[in-house]
Amino acid sequence: MDFNVRKLAADAGIFFSRAVQFTEERLGQAEKTELDAHFENLLSRADCTKNWTEKIYRQTEVVLQPNPGARIEEFLYEKLDRKVPPRPTNGEILGQFMLEAAKEFGPGTPYGSTLIKVGDCQRRLGGAEREFLQTSSISFLTPLRNFLEGDWRTISKERRLLENRRLDLDACKARLKKAKTAEAKAAAVPDFQETRPRNYVLSASASAAEHEMRVAQTEFDRQAEVTRLLLEGISSTHVNHLRCLCEFVEVQAMYYSQCHNYMQELQRELGSSRKNGNLIVSSINLLSFRRSPHSLEVNSHPAGSPTDPSTFLPLNSPSLLETDALQIEEVQPPASGTRKAKVLYDYDAGDSSELSLRADELITVYTVPGMDSDWLIGERGNQKGKVPVTYLELLS
Repeated sequence: MDFNVRKLAADAGIFFSRAVQFTEERLGQAEKTELDAHFENLLSRADCTKNWTEKIYRQTEVVLQPNPGARIEEFLYEKLDRKVPPRPTNGEILGQFMLEAAKEFGPGTPYGSTLIKVGDCQRRLGGAEREFLQTSSISFLTPLRNFLEGDWRTISKERRLLENRRLDLDACKARLKKAKTAEAKAAAVPDFQETRPRNYVLSASASAAEHEMRVAQTEFDRQAEVTRLLLEGISSTHVNHLRCLCEFVEVQAMYYSQCHNYMQELQRELGSSRKNGNLIVSSINLLSFRRSPHSLEVNSHPAGSPTDPSTFLPLNSPSLLETDALQIEEVQPPASGTRKAKVLYDYDAGDSSELSLRADELITVYTVPGMDSDWLIGERGNQKGKVPVTYLELLS
């Protein structure tokens, strides 16, 4: 116990002496051993590396896990040396909700079947996100954390030790200077009764101070060399972090590419379903359009009795349109029975008898006797031609 008290008193004395020494250096009342310019550059580079590495590490954590509560939980599990329990991603949770909703609404309904497709895609996106987070943490975050908690702590420890060695060296220099000054002053004042003993003591004191200064200088030089080697290792740290950064970019690009592929596949599935739905609606509208009382009339009737069967041509009867090539310029719209239609998709005409279409435009359509049920005659201004029914939405 007595030893501990003495050690505590000695440490307190050293702390007080160094505090006074720091203050005198700041005030310019004490000399300070300066490091060479190369060493100062190494220190500045190390501090810059530490500061930016810490900022990049913290912000990468925020990007990978935006939830601060989850980050705190992972930090506590890490400090307790326990494995973090698996946690579903937001995409996986959303996908699960969509699948459960599809069961309630009925998987055979249009809404239910679409929920199943989108929910499955969201689950796959969530799985890809989970894999991305795990890989990024291993390949990028872990090396940065190892530097901050390992290499940088070692560098900081050696720098503090170097600073203590410098303070000890400066204190020894101050004592030596003080002893030399006292010795010179005593030598300048002749005193035959006390000069010899006092000069002897002052000379011994100066010799002891000089010896302490040489020892302190040796320890300072040794510690400076150790610290220099550690600081020069920052270049290797940059190379390692560069490699980890490239791996992080590759993982991130792979993740976004995978998500893009999933979404494109989902769009194709939904587009196919929507196209089939529009085809059904268009077919129903076409059927009702052809059953309208005026849709079967021809523009002009041949001379004869109104009861003459040749006056009206049923849809499935042979006609000039079936036996000969369709002459679009000779086709005339009926007096009644035309309708407006909205174009659903772009369509490029296959020949001169067809009309090219652009999505979302409005055209006038009608049918003529004997025409294929999958086609209508479409007009847009002075242009006229056959158009496919599946590319149209018939309006009321």
